[in-house]
Amino acid sequence: MTGLRLLPWTTPDGKPCYLDPDTAYPGPLSQLADSVEVMQLGSAEDVLVGGRAVLADSAAGERALRFALTRAAESLEDVLRIAVSRGRRIEAAGEDGDKEP
Repeated sequence: MTGLRLLPWTTPDGKPCYLDPDTAYPGPLSQLADSVEVMQLGSAEDVLVGGRAVLADSAAGERALRFALTRAAESLEDVLRIAVSRGRRIEAAGEDGDKEP
């Protein structure tokens, strides 16, 4: 047992969601979480490119800056949740003597 997995989404009221993973076989919810993480990381890359473009544009107005910063904050929240989740799974795998794929 590797412990609970922090999922890459929250409840409607912002609380974290967890999954008790099946260590023998990754179930459909675990596979969905993996897919969502991949999409969130890809989105974060796009947000980074867009944010840098806005920052490089000396004519960018307040609305553009606020939009870029809002998207960056959302992406950072997603990426931090993924990092915490993966870090916990790596720690748990080390405690169990398993190797994380």
